Amino acid sequence: MATDEIKRKTGKGTRDPQKTREAIMEVTGKLLARDGPEGLSVSQVAQLAGVNRGTAYHHFPTREQLIDETIAWVSNTLRLEVFGDEPEDGSLEPRNKPREIIEKLASFAMENPELGRVWLRELLSNSQPASDPFWNMYKGHVDRFVESEFSQPGIDSEVHAITLIVTVFLWPVWARAHTQSAAGRKRMASRFTDEMLRLSLHGTLNKEKFQALDVSSDSVPDAVIDE
Repeated sequence: MATDEIKRKTGKGTRDPQKTREAIMEVTGKLLARDGPEGLSVSQVAQLAGVNRGTAYHHFPTREQLIDETIAWVSNTLRLEVFGDEPEDGSLEPRNKPREIIEKLASFAMENPELGRVWLRELLSNSQPASDPFWNMYKGHVDRFVESEFSQPGIDSEVHAITLIVTVFLWPVWARAHTQSAAGRKRMASRFTDEMLRLSLHGTLNKEKFQALDVSSDSVPDAVIDE
C-alpha cells in the first residue's frame, strides 16, 4: 500500500485520544503488512498518522508496545465484529449459526486485508494463542461445536479452526486481485461463505469412490505425529 493511501485512510488532526490511538494503530497495522516489523518506528507511524511525535510516544512509549497493542487491537476489533457483545468466557450457549460467523469473518477479511494478515501472522507464531482475544473466543466456539450434537464425529477442533482461519484471511489476496468495488468485495465474501458451508455440509470426495480411505487419527503412527 502506498504511503499516500495510508495517509488518506487514517485522517489527520483528531483531538479525541481514543481516535488518535486507533489512527496510530491502523497505520501500524498497514505498515506491518507492507514492510514487516523490522523497519517500523513510532516516529514513522506518527508522521503517517498525522499526529505529533510526542503524542504518539505518549500513547506508545516503545516500538514493541506499539506492535503488541496494535495486534491486540486488531484481535479485539475482529472479536467484536464477529461475536458482538457475547461474553468472552463463553458462558452463553453456542449460537450454532455457522453462516453468520463465517460471513462476518469473510467480510472483515475482505474489508481489512492488511490488518487481517498481520493478525494471522502473529497468531501463527504465538506460542500461547489462548492469550489472543479473538482466537480464544473463536476456538472456544469450535470446541463447543465439536462436542455438540451438531457436528460430525471425529473432528480435530484445532486443525478445523486453523484451516478455516487461515483460509479466510488468504482468500482476500486472491479476491482483491479480481475486484476493486465494495459490491465486488461483498460478492466475493459471500462466495467464500457459501463454499465453506458446502464443504462443511458435504465435503469434497465421493465416498463411494474412496471407500479404502481411512482418515481416523488411529491410522497415523505416533512417531509421525511426534516428529
